[in-house]
Amino acid sequence: MSDFIHHECGIALIRLKKPLQHYIDVYGSPLWPAQKLYLLMEKQHNRGQDGAGVANIKLDMPPGKPYIHRLRSTEPNPVAWLFEKIGKKFRKAQTRNKALFKNEKWLKDHLEWSGELWLGHLRYGTHGENTVEKCHPMIRQNNWRSRNLVMAGNFNMTNVDQLFHHLVEIGQHPYEKADTVTVMEKIGHFLDEEVQRLFNYYKTEYNQQEISRKIESEIDIQKVLTRSCKDFDGGYTMAGLTGNGAAFVARDPNGIRPACYFENEEVVVVASEKPAIKTAFNASYNQIKEIRPGHALIISQEGLVSEKPFTEPRELKSCSFERIYFSRGNDPEIYRERKALGEKLTQQVLRAIDYDLENTVFSYIPNTAETAFLGLISGLESHLAGVRLAALEKDTHSPEAHRKLLHFRPRVEKLVVKDAKLRTFITDDEHRDEMVSHVYDTTYEVINKGIDTLVVMDDSIVRGTTLEKSIITLLNKLEPARIVIVSSAPQIRYPDCYGIDMSKMKEFVAFRAVVALLQETGQENLLDEVYEQCLSARDSGTDHRENFVKRLYKQFSVEKISEKIAAIITPPNTGAGIRVVYQTIEGLHEACPRHTGDWYFSGNYPTPGGNRVVNQAFVNYMENKAVRAY
Repeated sequence: MSDFIHHECGIALIRLKKPLQHYIDVYGSPLWPAQKLYLLMEKQHNRGQDGAGVANIKLDMPPGKPYIHRLRSTEPNPVAWLFEKIGKKFRKAQTRNKALFKNEKWLKDHLEWSGELWLGHLRYGTHGENTVEKCHPMIRQNNWRSRNLVMAGNFNMTNVDQLFHHLVEIGQHPYEKADTVTVMEKIGHFLDEEVQRLFNYYKTEYNQQEISRKIESEIDIQKVLTRSCKDFDGGYTMAGLTGNGAAFVARDPNGIRPACYFENEEVVVVASEKPAIKTAFNASYNQIKEIRPGHALIISQEGLVSEKPFTEPRELKSCSFERIYFSRGNDPEIYRERKALGEKLTQQVLRAIDYDLENTVFSYIPNTAETAFLGLISGLESHLAGVRLAALEKDTHSPEAHRKLLHFRPRVEKLVVKDAKLRTFITDDEHRDEMVSHVYDTTYEVINKGIDTLVVMDDSIVRGTTLEKSIITLLNKLEPARIVIVSSAPQIRYPDCYGIDMSKMKEFVAFRAVVALLQETGQENLLDEVYEQCLSARDSGTDHRENFVKRLYKQFSVEKISEKIAAIITPPNTGAGIRVVYQTIEGLHEACPRHTGDWYFSGNYPTPGGNRVVNQAFVNYMENKAVRAY
């Protein structure tokens, strides 16, 4: 993606199913679980680089002994920083008492991070400050072991205000109105109620200590989640640990956010992406399962695993951006889907270049668009195979022409190179655009000036800023006749409210194009009409029923909007003609059939809160408010 956006988050959970001594004896080190969690997190670093955190719970610790440990960081390389700190504690312990370093009991009595339950989190902050306090895991503490709650997640809630007011109504006094705190406190409230219910039930049969043990073994996590999550509106994968050693990972009813798990005789593992689990535990892909929408993977205090529903599953709307851009491309399914996205653009690209392959150079904007680019080249090769076959069947060409046709291949060059070391913060706002234009560099003298068309693949276009300020300016210096920017994703038209930092209408180049077209065609009154619709629906409490912003886009064809986008991203004094080609929504669904969440392209939100967010985002635009809509 040429436009950088914050997005998603990543989780990693490990539950040891055997005593720590087993792993020390088999693998030779008490650091084995920490090393595995490090791999899980490092292999998901694409999901969060603003911060990271780790929590660890020791099972069966006596009163007075610490059993929950947490460490968080916003250092430049937070995952490495965290595990260097953890490793340092183990190295010190080994130096201090080498004879007991491989003794489980001594380790659990004397050393942090020697517990059986691990939870890691990688953070991309979609809003707010990037501070350690904002990093997960979060902890809700209590002297009752079963009431302690450690939580981390990949989620955004669209109805935080509603959830917050519910907490206030039941007598709580939350210290912050944020979805992370609100979600944790709501689950914590019903965890408290479940503990109290069990206490009331057993209080006449057992003494206090016996009741505590009874409660810990009988807490119904499924019931806690059913009661606490029933009014959640958003996309989420939430992982939680209780102080007594139970754990859960809950996935939203539309399956918007991803969650995968793997279990063998030694461990239960959960992560946001399959390749992380495969790499860390050498698991086969068919051994790694997805948590079903509306279900929670629940790990009991004893380590027993079950997948149980906690809310009614709805239509599957898994985030398609996961497949286009966010997730690691070495997942075999994602790799095939990204290639298919590129291949399905073949005919559109051929029409854009007037089928003149001889005078066209193909490239991509590094690095996430590379797989889709390979798919496009594969599609072009298939087209050429058809051309060759037709020519041979007609047999009207000379031997020399046949030879040329058989040997012709699409011209592929590495034209755009990103200089990752270049930073723009060393200049002031007035001159930043000039610095941005140098973040990318190009390969010179590989095209025929004034003759060749350049086709450059991007995986998606959000704002178009980098294209305008950097890439097109750079490519124009090569003096091509035309530049065609190809997006493997459809036009991004609407805000996301389920985990991606795309919440303001004016940031979308597609929306800016529609506004410009409305102005050019004398239909500016539609902006005011839609604004009034949004306000009226908000005032009547019905703004969750319909996405009114769709009306603006219906006035123009996809092609007309693409033409205007091309005009918007064309810098002044550009000699080359600029064209933008987008994936179709139909092509997206054909390439990614199991991930049909397309609300940022289609405006079809899977939850009522999505409609409320897009309508509010438009109101904010009309009122010139640069704030989030949720």
